[in-house]
Amino acid sequence: MDLTLHHSFARDVPLGVLDQTPDPAPAPAMVVLNEGLAADLGLPLDTLRAHGAAWFSGASWPASAVPRAMAYAGHQFGGFSPVLGDGRAHLLGEIVTPKGRFDLHLKGSGRTAFSRGGDGRAHLAPMLREYLISESMAALSIPTTRALAVVTTGHRVLRDNGLRAGAVLARVAASHIRVGTFEYFAHRGDIGSLRALMDHTLARHYPDAPRDAFGLMDAVIAAQARLIAQWMGVGFVHGVMNTDNMALSGETIDYGPCAFLDGYDENALFSSIDHSGRYAYAMQPRILAWNISRLAQALLPLMGGDEAAAVDAANARLDGIAGIYRTQWRGVFGRKLGISAPIPADDALIEGFLTLITGADFTQCFRALQGAKGDDTHLAALLPVDRRGALTGWLAAWRARTDQPDLNGVNPAVIPRNHMVQAALDAAEGGDFAPFHALLAQVQRPFAPEVGRQAYALPAPLGFGRYITYCGT
Repeated sequence: MDLTLHHSFARDVPLGVLDQTPDPAPAPAMVVLNEGLAADLGLPLDTLRAHGAAWFSGASWPASAVPRAMAYAGHQFGGFSPVLGDGRAHLLGEIVTPKGRFDLHLKGSGRTAFSRGGDGRAHLAPMLREYLISESMAALSIPTTRALAVVTTGHRVLRDNGLRAGAVLARVAASHIRVGTFEYFAHRGDIGSLRALMDHTLARHYPDAPRDAFGLMDAVIAAQARLIAQWMGVGFVHGVMNTDNMALSGETIDYGPCAFLDGYDENALFSSIDHSGRYAYAMQPRILAWNISRLAQALLPLMGGDEAAAVDAANARLDGIAGIYRTQWRGVFGRKLGISAPIPADDALIEGFLTLITGADFTQCFRALQGAKGDDTHLAALLPVDRRGALTGWLAAWRARTDQPDLNGVNPAVIPRNHMVQAALDAAEGGDFAPFHALLAQVQRPFAPEVGRQAYALPAPLGFGRYITYCGT
């Protein structure tokens, strides 16, 4: 049985892609195949086991595939690049399933016309990182692209002054349409392609929204506000929220310099290149609004009528983002506190808890709330000594407000702890994949009891130091 792929994006937005051939892999080998995802999408497992290493490495591809690089622009750390595009990636086509239409995309598969001097390849560790963290996000019920497979290619890739094993990630996404995709056509003045892109995005992701630029803006604002609030609720720091890394589908995309909080710190960041803190944890809601403003600017030619009136209507939507996000944030954190229907008055309770746990382990403190309904000993022990006295008053107000019996169903015990992620990737680069598979199995069960897996629920040991991540290119 073959893998049938479709090509609606290339059909609807032909100037959004370039036919490009992946680099042939001299010795493809499957490292990990996401059989659960494949089964969920109705993909032929036997075929993937037999041909996946070749198909996902660029050595060959399914008969119905048409490898293409997608075009987009983007604001990177606030500066505009009019042409970015898939510099190391190829869209093979779209899988159509009862659950929807999904892109099948290769990352690290070789040079394209958008490579800008890069080699177009990836090495093993960042591809395994994306697999691991995206699977964790899926298990946490946070919208995300998913990793279907990681394969090694047989190439050696020069990174960090050394040769690393070349690898390709096969990624499944609702689409790879980004804010930067709209910026690409707007910058070029290609209004026909811009309109075709808008129509395709609405039909694909928001079929119930009004079929115009404002309908798309409203839908994307709602989806992104939900997404960023969910990130904040698990302590996730994306690390590189450029406009080319914000998907119109509302999925988390591109896991480069990302990480999860250990100690709660609003200013936490992990990226080696974010020297100004632009994409720190607490900045993520602000960058959401900034990126949507870039989308609005790109959509302006499609807003019709009087330009001043269109700008006013767009600005009204931009001004409303803070309130929309705040409602989503309140819902996420209210549920984490066991409040079934949080209201604005609960904001003080939420913010009070975040103040109490500043510097303490974010995940453990929220997990400890289940026991704190009756005994606050464990939670108090997690807090800095000088804040333990303030806990008593907060607990009294919280116990009077919480109404849900099971907080462990919303507060995970296990996340991809940074020290464990790094240890698993280091071992994999040395040929030992056991730590990777062990960690993967645990993050796929984030809410299960800690019994028997306590080591995966603990923060980094003393001396681990500040965690630094890299984009992998």
